[in-house]
Amino acid sequence: MTTSGAPTPPRFKRSSPRKKSQLRSRRLAAGEAEAAGAPALARAPLPSPLEVDAVPRIGRALPQEFFEVDALVLAPRLLGKLLRRDEVILRITEVEAYRPNDSACHGRFGITARTAPVFGPAGHAYVYLCYGLHMMLNVVADMEGVGAAVLIRSCSPVTGLETLQRRRGQQTEKPILLTGPGKVGQALGLSTDWSNHPLYTPGGLEVLDGPEPEAILVGPRVGIDYASPEHVAAPWRFAIAGTPWISAPKNTLRPR
Repeated sequence: MTTSGAPTPPRFKRSSPRKKSQLRSRRLAAGEAEAAGAPALARAPLPSPLEVDAVPRIGRALPQEFFEVDALVLAPRLLGKLLRRDEVILRITEVEAYRPNDSACHGRFGITARTAPVFGPAGHAYVYLCYGLHMMLNVVADMEGVGAAVLIRSCSPVTGLETLQRRRGQQTEKPILLTGPGKVGQALGLSTDWSNHPLYTPGGLEVLDGPEPEAILVGPRVGIDYASPEHVAAPWRFAIAGTPWISAPKNTLRPR
């Protein structure tokens, strides 16, 4: 009760303890993500822990010498490395190796207008159009003239989530966003014009250093039924163990 003629004190609406706790949790999550170097993901709605990998350390562009090895050596080495184009950074989670004298490799056709990049310098991009729809990104391996490459099959997002969602035309944070080589090419906004691009030079499209995975899965490659039986069965597909960011089929993968 107030005395007649005395001013009425202002009243303030108090936040409930539950709301205060939610605000503190949101601020803490955003601060931790920005400290880890992922401002774009921090601004986006946070996905469940089962759908996103830990934000990796972002290193420098890898030197050309890193790529000048057999495709079977390069493929598992690329797991955990990062692809960067503009604000989009992706972590490589699944790859396939294609070698000389491999009946599944484009190099089996020899040097043509389409396959020439496969025979080019190591560490360059080879991007081709699949089924008239999908841009497939490969990293050229081995020495110039050999004809070998590593296909990037799947990735997980690190930064630039809104941009890659727009390019993919999907407002999701689930693995379906980047599990498949055509999805990776679309998320990076690639075309065949990127073929022959050096991935070890700053700017454009780069492969950056990143932490090595703790465990790797291996299995036969996908969609190469046209190849010889020995190459169909060859365990030249590699993936990071324990991540959901791997394309189908998963039941053909085994611990390395």
